[in-house]
Amino acid sequence: MDFFQGYKFLAVVLLDVMLGDPRWLPHPVRLMGAVIIRCEERIFQFCQSYKTKTLAGVVLALGLPCGCYFIVWELIRLMDSLNATLGLITWIVLGYTTLAARDLWDHAIRVCRAMIEQGLPAARLALSQIVGRDTANLSESEIVRATIESVSENTSDGIVAPLFYLALGGPPLAMAYKAVSTLDSLIGYRNTRYQDVGWASARLDDLVNWVPARLTAVGISLAAAICLGKGRSAWRTCWRDARNHLSPNSGWPEAAMAGALGIQLGGVNEYGGRVEERAMLGDLGSLLTSSFIPRALQLMVFASFLLALMLLFLVMVW
Repeated sequence: MDFFQGYKFLAVVLLDVMLGDPRWLPHPVRLMGAVIIRCEERIFQFCQSYKTKTLAGVVLALGLPCGCYFIVWELIRLMDSLNATLGLITWIVLGYTTLAARDLWDHAIRVCRAMIEQGLPAARLALSQIVGRDTANLSESEIVRATIESVSENTSDGIVAPLFYLALGGPPLAMAYKAVSTLDSLIGYRNTRYQDVGWASARLDDLVNWVPARLTAVGISLAAAICLGKGRSAWRTCWRDARNHLSPNSGWPEAAMAGALGIQLGGVNEYGGRVEERAMLGDLGSLLTSSFIPRALQLMVFASFLLALMLLFLVMVW
């Protein structure tokens, strides 16, 4: 068993738990975002037809992840050639930047505390930092629903998926995954502006999240069995409702979370004044209040812990 690889993997996880995402620390995802925005501007400047926009979108969707992979791989190799300890630190720090567990926890808790201590306007403002939907007129139950949906989806996108790719290919592959995820979050929309340019990014994101999303659903179901005695309910709801979601992946962790908490997620969302009807996940149960957010975070923590242990074992025996 390769315990050294296991120690590096564990160090990445612990660093994220301790530090989260300090805004003063330069972050690769913010650099990726700047690159994507600049490329997007150039595409719309020089590409006018459907074919050229789609081709440019394919090049961007493949080029950025590949570029990130080789830059990170070469940086780690270079640091390791200078000094083994420096190479190890680079591996751990770059791996740490791909995770978002602590950041997700902090944002969700901020929404919950704002709702309890300052009221709905403050909660809406805090929620706007983690979701893309319009939050200005949301009720308490809608704020709670949006928060739990974000926690569920980002347990997969921000925790399990990066850990999965970190286990498979170290920081280079995990960073390539983050590039795909960032592309999807910025241009992977099915609207008039991005349907051509963002098509490839959205499809690639669906592909790379297929396994992590289903792993996350399993993790949430196991966590529900341990924490709430609702493992069967979580998995049954997930198996019944997940495929009804517009996304081929997001429905799995969201449906599992709905079943675990005995609530219903989905419904009407607004994005820039545009109304979208999402599939209902779970059964109509208790009225959604702020007390459900800590329960969702508890499941997030336990699910992430269980799956991290599984992936840690795989890293050591790989």
